[in-house]
Amino acid sequence: MQKKLISGLFWVLLTNLLVKPFWLLGVEVGVQNAVGPEMYGFYFTIFNISYIFNILLDLGITNFNTRNIARHPRLVVKHLSGLLSIKLLLLALYLVVTFSVGLLKGFSSSQFLLLAILSFNQFLNSLILYLRSNYEGLLLFKWDSIFSVMDRALMIVICGILLWGPKISACNFHFSVFHFALAQTASYLITAAIALIVLVRRIRKSEYSDYSEYSKCSEKPNFKLRWNKPFAIAILKQSLPFALLVLLMASYNRIDPILLEQLSPHGRGDFYAGIYAGAFRLLDALTMIAYLVSVPLLPIYSRLTKLHDLDEIRDTTRTVFSLVMVFAITAACSLASVSDDIMALFYDDNVSEYSSVFPIVILCIIPISVTYIFGTLLTAGGFLRHLNIFAACSLAVNIGVNLLLIPRFAAVGSAWAGLSAQSIMAMAQIVAAMKIFKMKLSWRYIIKLTLFTLSVVACSLWLPRFGWMTSVAMCGCVAVAMALLLRLIDIKEMIKTINNKNIQKV
Repeated sequence: MQKKLISGLFWVLLTNLLVKPFWLLGVEVGVQNAVGPEMYGFYFTIFNISYIFNILLDLGITNFNTRNIARHPRLVVKHLSGLLSIKLLLLALYLVVTFSVGLLKGFSSSQFLLLAILSFNQFLNSLILYLRSNYEGLLLFKWDSIFSVMDRALMIVICGILLWGPKISACNFHFSVFHFALAQTASYLITAAIALIVLVRRIRKSEYSDYSEYSKCSEKPNFKLRWNKPFAIAILKQSLPFALLVLLMASYNRIDPILLEQLSPHGRGDFYAGIYAGAFRLLDALTMIAYLVSVPLLPIYSRLTKLHDLDEIRDTTRTVFSLVMVFAITAACSLASVSDDIMALFYDDNVSEYSSVFPIVILCIIPISVTYIFGTLLTAGGFLRHLNIFAACSLAVNIGVNLLLIPRFAAVGSAWAGLSAQSIMAMAQIVAAMKIFKMKLSWRYIIKLTLFTLSVVACSLWLPRFGWMTSVAMCGCVAVAMALLLRLIDIKEMIKTINNKNIQKV
């Protein structure tokens, strides 16, 4: 089991790090340059409306299915038929909600058309995530890693042809956000279809040597859609607390462009939403590192909380927190100090607008990284009520600060609102985790982390005179050296954590 876990993590990290950075920093940047910040802001605002409510397409079903299939693989046929029926019902609910929001906001026909396409895309993406949960539950990690990036790989090909294909350019083809949305639709459809076909074939072959329980099942696989009301109610009841958490977190993470579109001065809502989206993109790419680090933390924390091994929880948290903070603080400081050069590297126009927002937005990587660690710990311990309260408070802060600052400072004000909300969420999770898991505040560790931060800040302020590439590279080298010198990165402690017997049992 441990071998499969390590192998699965390796494949997921490898495929995602190969494909998704190119998608975020290559294709999405190319799309925004092609359509301009105003049209991309038009797209980004509607996308975030569809994204905020996409929890209605899942309601925690994916996470429930992963755990249940891992424990009872012979139920995969029953769940595949029953849960697909539930997801179709949730699609109807989701469309009612999103289109109602569109009506309340007074969308035009073009806005409704884009909302319809993006809403269908959200359903397809949710379907892919659900299908992948079956692969994860059956420990088919290589297949899961393939489908985790197949949609993005297809989008890279399609958008690459539309943006830079020589024949397309010769026809005076004008790329629009609608072409971008439809390219996503095609990619999601192909990925979902292949994922379903491969899953059905794998199940019918019964090739699960580690799961003899499934092969003993006398029931032949039957994949007809079936509506089972008691089954649906039982699953939805178990998933609702997690669904509420995802909805609240999606709201305070994605509501900024929506408020920008409504509250920006001089009627330039789409423009400022596009500026915010452009500055946000690099943050979105970098936080993927913290997310991927958090993936193996959930089973490790789940095992340790079940064993009530508080010493190992504290040691593991400190080790991972130090690693992630070294990366997050270094990335935030080094990139914020060269914002003009970074934004000029990605965008052709309005560089000054992007660079005024980017230094604030990139600082969010620090609190977001904190939430990936302590949020995972609290989730593993079953403290969803705490997380929901924290997320609701963070959402209220985000909305309040946005209402106060957007009319005066536009995208810059929205960036400060996002940083405020993320910081409050991070601090609340740290305090709760320390209290629940009896973690003591070490002033020696705080001093070390403060010295590390000050050294990185000083380096990032002094080095930009030598050029942004030299600055970022040298800042990274200084950060690693200081982390080793202060023993924030303790090689011996990391080896001890990896070799811990309790963790190996996960």
